[in-house]
Amino acid sequence: MKEILGKAKTIRELLGGAKYSIDYYQREYRWQTKQMSELLEDLTGKFLESFDSDDERGAVEGYGHYFLGSIIISDRDGQKFIIDGQQRCTSLTLLLIYLHRSLSDEEEKKQLADLIFSQKFGKRSFNLDVPDRTPCMEALYTGEPFDPNDQSESVGNILARFEDIEEQFPEEVKGTALPYFADWLIENVHLVEITAYSDEDAYTIFETMNDRGLSLTPTDMLKGYLLANIADADQRSRTSKIWRDRIAKCQALGKEEDADAIKSWLRSQHAHKIRERKRNSKPEDFDLIGTEFHRWIRDREETLGLANSTAFAKFIERDFRFYTGAYLRAREAGEALTPGLEAIHFNARQKFTLQYPVLLAPLHPDDPEETILRKMRVVSTFIDILITRRIWNWRHINYSALQYAMFTVIRDIRGKSATDVAEVLSTRLIEEQETFAGNDRFALHGQNGPQVHRLLARLTDYIETRSGMASRYAEYMASGKGRYEIEHIWANHPERHTDEFSHSSDFANMRNRIGGLLLLPKSFNASYGDLPYSEKLPHYHGQNLLARSLHPTCYENNPGFLKFIAETGLPFRPLETFRSAELEERSALYLQLAERIWNPEQLMEVATA
Repeated sequence: MKEILGKAKTIRELLGGAKYSIDYYQREYRWQTKQMSELLEDLTGKFLESFDSDDERGAVEGYGHYFLGSIIISDRDGQKFIIDGQQRCTSLTLLLIYLHRSLSDEEEKKQLADLIFSQKFGKRSFNLDVPDRTPCMEALYTGEPFDPNDQSESVGNILARFEDIEEQFPEEVKGTALPYFADWLIENVHLVEITAYSDEDAYTIFETMNDRGLSLTPTDMLKGYLLANIADADQRSRTSKIWRDRIAKCQALGKEEDADAIKSWLRSQHAHKIRERKRNSKPEDFDLIGTEFHRWIRDREETLGLANSTAFAKFIERDFRFYTGAYLRAREAGEALTPGLEAIHFNARQKFTLQYPVLLAPLHPDDPEETILRKMRVVSTFIDILITRRIWNWRHINYSALQYAMFTVIRDIRGKSATDVAEVLSTRLIEEQETFAGNDRFALHGQNGPQVHRLLARLTDYIETRSGMASRYAEYMASGKGRYEIEHIWANHPERHTDEFSHSSDFANMRNRIGGLLLLPKSFNASYGDLPYSEKLPHYHGQNLLARSLHPTCYENNPGFLKFIAETGLPFRPLETFRSAELEERSALYLQLAERIWNPEQLMEVATA
């Protein structure tokens, strides 16, 4: 019988010239935004600890190393099947594809291509060889569009996670740093490949390594430490029940939500420093809580006031229970539209996970219910305005881009009243460089499609609800066959516009401007999207209010909409033609709508309502 082998390998050694299969009965690829975000944060954060823009490329060899865990392989007569590790391998492959598409140097691209696929007789074969995923992976590799409808769970998640990488890849790792990062990723990131030569041995290893009874999570270790320091048996039993019940509620919400709740609580109330994003800087409170909160609390007993048994009990009975309860409320509002807390959902749809510790920062266990909700509304409204402005100005809103800014917000609003929070955050928005008026040429481009979709949903929903109609935001954001898509008012026919544009690129730039876009059902685009404006216009009248506002009939017998126009002074008017001047006019209208929806004056209004 062949022995079981375990060998540490770099990404290059693991994927170069190798081919891995996944059995048909293996579970689907199920990573969500959270897992992909954490992978990007961990990898790019570790890289940036060593990177210096003055370094030669060869210096990457001496950068810090990163261990990504293990994968378990069953080798059946030379064919390798992944028993455990397909989630990470698939995610790494998506990251390699993103880097391949982002790099410009052909030699650099080639070294990545060799880790993504092999080629025989002109046919590409991906190194992670799963036939039903091949068309999707091929489309991602080549940059071609791919219809996500009626696809398997794995394919849907692969497309969504690649979109996450595009949206969340840190700005400071792009440009001149990108080739360095690619080198570091494939040479300094390691996994242990454990190879067995029978499925039985491979699954035995898998079960042993994943035995729940043998592995303690940071949450388990924190619980043990806190309870061990409570001397009174009855009090220890009571606090244990509080812990157990609250952790169960967090875990019912999703995987690792218990740890996320504790991290959000501790960061919101106790993080006083954060690591600087430069070489050789050390992790501080904010960072250590994110990686080892159980150990961080042990090391700060005195600072946290954990001086005796009573203090340890209070830490659970009051603080843990209150802040994890507030976290659960915020997360539930993030999942589904909740009256009064809608902005939390909007921020969650933008994949802005950093909002949760910020939401908890001003809260205090003695706050009455009304105060808690008011503070959450102020903070979530601020975040909504901040990130929408950044999107409008083509700025990133990912973890890396806003981590430090959110830490300083947490620090500045911690424990404050609702009106004080509104004052602090209003001042920050006034001081921000990004405003809507600062970019009057906002447009759709290759990587901001999902963000523009969400923005158009908000614009459309705003004018409809302010005109007395029921909210259809959830409908505009739904997926599936009846989903809404971005509609270009100008069909993609530059030859129809040669009197205004001598180059097709100029036409395309104008066509993608925000004022030339609508949100309409996919079926509409399939039926009418290719028509000239004059032929589309009658069909717009049967659609949502933003589309209907192009048609003259929208301004007849429509008292709710006419009242909305009168009250706001917004320059809506029907447009019988739609040339460059009209597109510019609509872009200016959308900008004014955005300034009204995301107006910083709301913060004080919410705080005093």
